[in-house]
Amino acid sequence: MLIQEDCYHLMVLFMPALCRKMGVPYCIVKGKARVGRVVRRKTCAAVCFDKVNPEDRSTLSKLVETCKTNYNERGEEIRKHWGGGILGAKSQARIAKFEKEKAKEIKL
Repeated sequence: MLIQEDCYHLMVLFMPALCRKMGVPYCIVKGKARVGRVVRRKTCAAVCFDKVNPEDRSTLSKLVETCKTNYNERGEEIRKHWGGGILGAKSQARIAKFEKEKAKEIKL
C-alpha cells in the first residue's frame, strides 16, 4: 500500500498502524502527484495493489521487501523517534520561564 504524506492526517496516522497489524506492506510517499503517477492520475491519496502482471512480479517483490524492511519492521523505532525529541522555541521559552520562577522561589 502506498500512502501519500500530505493527505488527510487521520489516514496517515491510522493506516500504517492498521497495515502493521494486518501484515500488509506499506510505505509513505511524499506528495499526491507521485502516488498519482503510479495510477496515471493527477493526484491520488493511497494505492493498494491486488493484481499484478506476471512480468512485473519481480519488480513488485523487490518493492514489497524494501517497504517491509523500511516501514513494517521499523514501525516502533520510527514511532519512538518521531520529531527528534527537540522542543520548539515557544516550548523552550515556557520551560525557561518556569525554571526562572522556580529558582526565584527557592531563593526566597
